[in-house]
Amino acid sequence: MGKSSYFAAILILVILSHLLAYEKLNSQYNQLAMKKILFANIPFDGHFNPLTSIAMHLKSLGHDVRWYSGSIYQHKIEKLDIPYYPFVKAVDFNQHNVNEIFSERLKLNSQVSKLKYDIEHCFIRRSTEFYEDIKTIDESWDFDLMISDIAFTGIPFIKDKLHKPVISIGVFPLTENSRDCPPAGLGLHPSYTFFGKIKQQFQRKMADQMIFKDLNKLYRNLFAQYGMESGTGNVFDVMGQKSDLLLQIGTPGFEYKRSDLSKNIRFIGALLPYAGTKKQTDDLGEILQKYQKVILVTQGTLEKDPEKIIVPTLEAFKASNYLVIATTGGSKTQELTQRYPQQNIIIRDFIPFDEIMPHCDVYVTNGGYGGVMLGIENKLPLVVAGIHEGKNEINARVGYFKLGIDLKTEFPRPEQIKQSVEKVLSNSVYKINVKNLSQEFSSYNPELLCEKYVNEVVGITQKMYASHPEYI
Repeated sequence: MGKSSYFAAILILVILSHLLAYEKLNSQYNQLAMKKILFANIPFDGHFNPLTSIAMHLKSLGHDVRWYSGSIYQHKIEKLDIPYYPFVKAVDFNQHNVNEIFSERLKLNSQVSKLKYDIEHCFIRRSTEFYEDIKTIDESWDFDLMISDIAFTGIPFIKDKLHKPVISIGVFPLTENSRDCPPAGLGLHPSYTFFGKIKQQFQRKMADQMIFKDLNKLYRNLFAQYGMESGTGNVFDVMGQKSDLLLQIGTPGFEYKRSDLSKNIRFIGALLPYAGTKKQTDDLGEILQKYQKVILVTQGTLEKDPEKIIVPTLEAFKASNYLVIATTGGSKTQELTQRYPQQNIIIRDFIPFDEIMPHCDVYVTNGGYGGVMLGIENKLPLVVAGIHEGKNEINARVGYFKLGIDLKTEFPRPEQIKQSVEKVLSNSVYKINVKNLSQEFSSYNPELLCEKYVNEVVGITQKMYASHPEYI
């Protein structure tokens, strides 16, 4: 062997040894970087669905992802190939049986009384039950991080008693108190004038006395029983305070300005549910071309009474030159189809919104946060009608930012919907505002941002984004 061949062989051996050492270090790093992440949610679709895209993204990176939730989501979670932990000590309620389990709820008519009841029975009184279940999970599976929706009231107990980092996801508009805003939960617009701020200060004090006083006392008593500090403000303020990070769905353009925004809040854009294999809407392709305008109407998955929004919309535009596409969520679809046989009306249990919205001109909805986010992404001006389950706060922002018209009611009349739809279609200001906010949404990559913030919280700092140089 000549000298050149000898040195070449030595060089190859050196390179191979370095490559093997690198692969070993890389493997060790990857083992350290992969974390055990527990997802948890209040058992309502709006609290569960957005988290699925984060969970699947983190799972694709190699993290050990598991999920604690109500039995209604067991099949969906297992279909995502994610191990499922059921409610054991926690009451197994959900959006479909909530009125059966908490039957007193049906006797309440006012917005404030229903809000107080829901906060107490669906959230506060479930907090220690969630904690006891998750403590048992932790005994057999020592997880590194919990990710939950912001309303998951087990957050403070997981943080303070199990000493686990927690990331909460803002699945509805910000609820934390601010000196610049009225109290959350009442659907009020902010005022930034001197006298407006004085009025809002009074409103916040009244809300603390009329809505949150007894609820705060109840929650703080539960904290005291577990030897914990209660934090300040109302129950939802505490959820944010106890979270290492609060990742807020949406962008600053869909939120009221706050000079005292908490430092642990990060906007992540329009985080939408994991899509998986998409269904197709090819059968609508031909009919979509036949009409002057296309109206999409829904009232979400929680509300089962189509008389609230769907029926008034169908009444307003039946036999018109507008195509109306209604999705019922499986509630009385056949009855409605028989009741409205007009050729310009399509009624389905479900249609993939991300596929149908690009063909629509206006979106009529009760104001579910995910649907509103998707509507804005698709540049659709909105007509919204909903008060309960936090819809008033979402819809108030639609009206405040002139993205559409907020009817401020649970039961809009057909003429209200007709006039509002025609107004948002004829007045370009709504279309322009929605388009501008959609462009702001497009500047955010929710899954990569969540990955970035998860890594920050659990301490993964080296080689964080080898595949995503935009974050290096």
